[in-house]
Amino acid sequence: MTQPLWSPTPSAIAQAALTRFAALAEQRFSIAAPDYWALHRWSVERPDQFWSLLWDFAQVTGDKGPTIVENLERMPGARWFPQARLNYAENLLLRKDEGDALVFRGEDKVRRRVSWRTLTDQVSQAAQGLKALGVKPGDRVAAYLPNMPEAVIAMLAAASIGAIWSSASPDFGVQGVLDRFGQIAPKILFAADGYFYGGKTHDGLEKLKGIQAGLPSLEATVLVPYTQERPALAGLGKARLWPDFLADHRPGPIEFARLPFDHPLYILYSSGTTGVPKCIVHGAGGTLLQHLKEQRLHCDIRAGDRVYYFTTLGWMMWNWLMSGLASQATLMLYDGSPFHPSGAAIFDYARDERFTMLGTSAKWIDAVAKAGIRPIDSHDFPDLRLVTSTGSPLSPEGFEYVYHSIKADVCLSSISGGTDIISCFMLGNPTLPVWKGEIQCPGLGMKVEVFDEAGKAIKGEKGELVCTRAFPSMPVEFWNDADGAKYHKAYFARYANVWCHGDWIEITPHGGIIVYGRSDATLNPGGVRIGTAEIYRQVEQLPEVVEALVIGQDWDHDVRVVLFVRLREGVALDPALVDRIKAKIRTNCTPRHVPAKILAVTDIPRTKSGKIVELAVREVVHGRPVKNIEALANPEALELFRDRAELRS
Repeated sequence: MTQPLWSPTPSAIAQAALTRFAALAEQRFSIAAPDYWALHRWSVERPDQFWSLLWDFAQVTGDKGPTIVENLERMPGARWFPQARLNYAENLLLRKDEGDALVFRGEDKVRRRVSWRTLTDQVSQAAQGLKALGVKPGDRVAAYLPNMPEAVIAMLAAASIGAIWSSASPDFGVQGVLDRFGQIAPKILFAADGYFYGGKTHDGLEKLKGIQAGLPSLEATVLVPYTQERPALAGLGKARLWPDFLADHRPGPIEFARLPFDHPLYILYSSGTTGVPKCIVHGAGGTLLQHLKEQRLHCDIRAGDRVYYFTTLGWMMWNWLMSGLASQATLMLYDGSPFHPSGAAIFDYARDERFTMLGTSAKWIDAVAKAGIRPIDSHDFPDLRLVTSTGSPLSPEGFEYVYHSIKADVCLSSISGGTDIISCFMLGNPTLPVWKGEIQCPGLGMKVEVFDEAGKAIKGEKGELVCTRAFPSMPVEFWNDADGAKYHKAYFARYANVWCHGDWIEITPHGGIIVYGRSDATLNPGGVRIGTAEIYRQVEQLPEVVEALVIGQDWDHDVRVVLFVRLREGVALDPALVDRIKAKIRTNCTPRHVPAKILAVTDIPRTKSGKIVELAVREVVHGRPVKNIEALANPEALELFRDRAELRS
């Protein structure tokens, strides 16, 4: 492609916070930063200067301390801002006016607004309530909640005290919750009486009883009414309703506990499809500073912006979204199916509430594209400046769909990172063009490189995504990992002193990045590594195919490529369609990409955050157990892949 899909105007570049930040860096440190690439080079060569300047530029509330980083050359082992003291919640509650802090839609059932003043008052009440229950810094406060205002309030209340927050979405089953919270022994649990999805009401009280029974550490449960006005507490031990929990305390000044930079803020969880999830502990300072960088500089979020991300409390993008309050933006919360009551539900929300940022997943973009939805013909989005996509690689066709069918003048930022770093390695940039199929750039302060098998840095070739310089949002630790062995094995066993993330990527001539999928899911027929996204891109262009999943099956002392396709209703996988699929892959990829077998399935298993689970399917195909099906949104779909006669020949 010789031309970008979109380029910022000179005036937009001049107005971007990133441009102001670059000018400040030039002024303070006498560096030359004529473009983003020079600024990025300085940010990874002098991370002490970069992260210190970011603290000042973002006006972080707290004491920075004299030292920026100790042991920078050690990964893990670097210590950022070792003398700093701050509180995450304090930095998110700077506004106290009557403007919208939160706007909430629970499908077509519930609509609410929460002002900054009300948010602050209710955080004050909830914090007092937690203290009355004996919550102290370091205690765990867990949530089993929809993406609703009470979740935001409870998290900020816990963070104001210095308690550690951990959450799961209400579609998790009892065992899935216990696999997570059972490891961290929470003292308090916030839960809802149920949730709405696809127009249906789902009860949560029976599951809550099972969760309470499996968490002996619990000292109290706070039940949030959502599907009922005042749900009964019968059968729930030590439970109170949210309104009563707040009513015991009058709003007043919040006592924010200013704690060390690395004081734990969140416990997040690995996907857990190959075993019990790992408990990843993230610090308050690293989370705040990294999110401020990404949101203020890379997303150009400003005070008064209206920021949306489609997420649940079981995905790190919820934690990321919360930090938008630190930029004094309004958070647009949505809970339920993004296709209820129609495929235009989110576009209606964006139009009605004048979103400035619409964040979603690549799978959602693909789904609305395949459904033929063209909001550009029916909806006006005058304030929308940014569309972001994550969760899986956004295909080049997905890029084209956004510009042709949503809005032509918008910065489309494919972003990629993960739960492991509660942020991004590479993401968008309001001062750079958008090229089809590419993530725009590595993040400031993130020394992203591509390594080959021998640990040599390469460009213009596919290889392992690595980060060769420490950064503040690396996990503080894994829970119950006293000697750090699990932590080291997860990221540093492959290359010494280098973070190996497990993604298969390529750096382009534009300096952008293409993600080809997880490196542990790459295919290896005849010893040639193939990224799964390369095959998905071709197959999912076919109108008959709704979605696909590809694995490598061990066969005849080698690996053969097996493709599973979910087809449109009424479409059969006949020989003609098989030939068309193979021809498209062969023509646009290579003969090695062509599947040896193509099989139809009626469903494809995915995690609760929407990611397809290639590794779990590979285990089932090989007759091996999947260790933690509770991590899946639709575990019954795995049975569609078990003992397939077609795979025995």
